[in-house]
Amino acid sequence: MSDTKEIEITAKDLPLHCPTDAVAVWSSHPRVFLDIAETGQVACPYCGTKYKLKTGEIVGHH
Repeated sequence: MSDTKEIEITAKDLPLHCPTDAVAVWSSHPRVFLDIAETGQVACPYCGTKYKLKTGEIVGHH
């Protein structure tokens, strides 16, 4: 069993950063912005949380 989280995101969640706003600041690593546009998935280099773009979501330019 893995402790790695997997989170599905939508285009409204972009720009994507980890930790997300739902994580308590005192228990987190430095904020890092993650590029999910190219592959539709990305893992945080600090904590390993995996983010996946919801099927059918289109990433546009902000």
